[in-house]
Amino acid sequence: MCLGIPGRITAITGDGLPMGTVDFGGVRREVCLAYTPEAGVGDYVIVHVGFAISLLDEEEAVRTLEVIKAIPDALTTELGAEP
Repeated sequence: MCLGIPGRITAITGDGLPMGTVDFGGVRREVCLAYTPEAGVGDYVIVHVGFAISLLDEEEAVRTLEVIKAIPDALTTELGAEP
């Protein structure tokens, strides 16, 4: 099953295609931000298969991450091993 995982944007990079580093409660991944051009550093986004697909408020993001972290190995299963 693939989930949309909430994470906080910690950096924005990319020449042309907007990319960013997103922190998923301690696990960081590079994510495409093309579908969320309004997102900035510090914003929370829902990420699905490497793409930020929507903005999310901090309260909901934190609550959802707590639920996901309660499931054994959920973050590493959905996000894969550290690159």
